[in-house]
Amino acid sequence: MDDTHPTPTVPPSTASAYLNPSYWDERFTKEEKYEWLKDYSHFRHLIQPHLTPNSSVLELGCGNSQMCEGLYMDGTTNITCIDLSYVAVQNMQNRLLSHKFKDIKVMQADMLELPFDDECFDLVIEKGTMDVLFVDSGDPWNPKPETMAKVMSTLKGVHRVLKENGTFISITFGQPHFRRPIFNAPEFSWSVEYTTFGETFHYFVYVLKKRSSNEDIQPVKSFEVQHFNLFHEELEGEDFAFRINVDELNN
Repeated sequence: MDDTHPTPTVPPSTASAYLNPSYWDERFTKEEKYEWLKDYSHFRHLIQPHLTPNSSVLELGCGNSQMCEGLYMDGTTNITCIDLSYVAVQNMQNRLLSHKFKDIKVMQADMLELPFDDECFDLVIEKGTMDVLFVDSGDPWNPKPETMAKVMSTLKGVHRVLKENGTFISITFGQPHFRRPIFNAPEFSWSVEYTTFGETFHYFVYVLKKRSSNEDIQPVKSFEVQHFNLFHEELEGEDFAFRINVDELNN
C-alpha cells in the first residue's frame, strides 16, 4: 500500500485546529489520501490475529486512509467506516466504489456518540483518531476535564458496541503511562495489552479485549518503555503534530 499523497499537506498554524470539523472538510476537499502513523502494511501482523473472515469491524475516523481496503483484501469484508467529515465520507464512498470495494460501508458519524446497537462489532479499530482529542489537552499527566470527557465518551461508546470477547485496537503515539490509567477506568471490563511497531521510532498498539462482567480482568501486560527521539526522520508528514505531549520526556 502506498502511504504517500499527491499534494503535500500543510499543517494548520495551531494544533487545536485539528479539533475543528471545518478544518477536515476543507482539507479532504483537496487531499486524496494520507496515512497517519504509517499505513496498514506496517502493523498488519499485529491486527490479523484478532480477525476472522466473519469478523464485523468498525473503523473510527477513516478520513482518507486506505486501511479498510487492506483489511478487506486480507479477507475481512464486513467493515463499517465512520468519519465526522461529510466530505471524507463522500470521497471514501466514491473511492471504494471505483475500486470495487462495494461491500465496505461508510457513514458520517461522531465517535463521541456512536449510532450503533449494543454489542454489534467483533473489532473496533482506530489509528490516530483518538489522538486528535489530546492535541489541546494541557498537562499530559492531568488532561483538561473537557478532554477527558470526550475521551471517556468515545471509550464508553466503543465498549458498548463491542461484542463480548470483542477487541478494541488503538494505534497511537500515546505512551502507556498516559493511556493505561484511561483504559483501566473501572467502567470498562476489558483486558489491556500493548506492543509497538516501527524501527527507529515506535508507535503504540493497544489491544483491549472485552470480557464478560463476571470474568476477572488480568493486569496490564507491560514492557520497558524506551526513550524516544520524537523528531527522528522516521516521523512522516504531520506525525509530529500528534506527538501527544510525550516530547516532554525528551527534555
